[in-house]
Amino acid sequence: MGDRTGFLKHGRETPRRRDVTLRVRDWREVYEPFPEESLRVQASRCMDCGIPFCHDGCPLGNLIPEWNDLVYRGDWPIAAERLHATNNFPELTGRLCPAPCEESCVLGIASDPVTIKQVEFEIAEWAHSNGSVRPVRAPRSTSKRVAVVGSGPAGLACAQQLTRAGHEVVVYERAERPGGLLRYGIPEFKLEKWVLDRRLSQMEAEGTVFLTNTEIGSGSESGMAPLGPRASDVVRIPTAKVIEEFDAVVLSLGSTVGRDLAVPGRELDGIHLAMEYLRPANLVQEGAISESPISARSRRVVIIGGGDTGADCLGTAHRQGALSVYQFEILEQPPLSRSSANPWPTWPVILRTSAAHEEGGERIFSVETTEFLGDSLERVRAIGYRQVRMVPSGKGGMSFEALAHTESELECDLVLLALGFVGPEPKGVVADLGVELTGRGSIGVSASWETSVENVFACGDSVRGQSLVVWAIAEGRSAAAAVDRHLMGSTALPAPIVPGRLAMR
Repeated sequence: MGDRTGFLKHGRETPRRRDVTLRVRDWREVYEPFPEESLRVQASRCMDCGIPFCHDGCPLGNLIPEWNDLVYRGDWPIAAERLHATNNFPELTGRLCPAPCEESCVLGIASDPVTIKQVEFEIAEWAHSNGSVRPVRAPRSTSKRVAVVGSGPAGLACAQQLTRAGHEVVVYERAERPGGLLRYGIPEFKLEKWVLDRRLSQMEAEGTVFLTNTEIGSGSESGMAPLGPRASDVVRIPTAKVIEEFDAVVLSLGSTVGRDLAVPGRELDGIHLAMEYLRPANLVQEGAISESPISARSRRVVIIGGGDTGADCLGTAHRQGALSVYQFEILEQPPLSRSSANPWPTWPVILRTSAAHEEGGERIFSVETTEFLGDSLERVRAIGYRQVRMVPSGKGGMSFEALAHTESELECDLVLLALGFVGPEPKGVVADLGVELTGRGSIGVSASWETSVENVFACGDSVRGQSLVVWAIAEGRSAAAAVDRHLMGSTALPAPIVPGRLAMR
């Protein structure tokens, strides 16, 4: 390392967020620019530890100490090369990943960890701005054809790797534009879509073909049908036709079935799954539609669910001009720092405050929704809830116990269910193929990412379940290596991970 004592001389520093009163008036990303000199100082805090646990914390196996040192020395071209050696889309992980690498940083045992995520972000942006991100064309064609169904981060990573290996790759996307939840689930203030389009342009120049408004199979009741001007132009292609025309098929369908809440009053107007709300809000920002059919403007909003999707709904509601916003979480409020039962390098279960939480709203922990109350027009007017506590269950786990005499009501006229996702849609291509599913409803795969159907592979959230963008990219890269080996007998593509036991059939 260039400065082996940097961690002793400098504290952790991250970019400032733009003033709340200004940023809630627009949809731009919330962080201010970070000076290069400050970044090099932060990179110097990497302590040249004997065993870099950050490698294990990152599913991609990013070469973190290497590019920290290169940034400290100002060698940006080589830093960009080393970053892209393991990560197809570092500009996405640098914005969206919760940075498990930082929580595994050895410096974090007794101090604040290295600002790995910001270094990654700045390298990626330098690479794009200085012409280091160019199309990587395959030296020769294999004459093999691969269909990738779904264009989220797993599908995109898989498609790019296979294209660079010389295969003819076609990505099928049922929505208007590629990107999956990157485009339709992540709000603009977390990921401005020109960032995604910039990378898609590189992929097209490399030879990857994108067919949008195209659904494989018999169709589904997904809520992801196009909302824009071309809503009537969706092309349906029989699954059997795709199987016949391609040498291999990769299912990267995501985990798109939202978890619902079966309590009295659920049928009332004004109660929506999170994606029913986030998707049209994003389409408005893209100019695909002029107005969202579901808006928080001048409404009293309750968000049920305290994860990232709930925070996305929260920030969106602020920008739409909500009158008030409450966020319900059934879990108890986490501590501000690690407990003794949650030691390094495990993921710290602590209270996290996102940019959206900083912008307003009230978080209520340890509450369970019991019912929705309606008015004379069958519209939601209030939510009934009660306090709960976690207690040991008979099987060694934990369950929730309602506290007596804690029932209450909260007036609201818009409820957003951000309770997570339960798996890929069981209809459509999944049902047509008859691929074997796990007990959790995800697609089962072998150690070589192949499903129970020959020549059909799967990766990403449709296999792992709802997860992080960095896991999706890692699985896409690994599945691409497996497909390449299947088609060619061997592969030079890297495979950072193998499927987890729960996903394997």
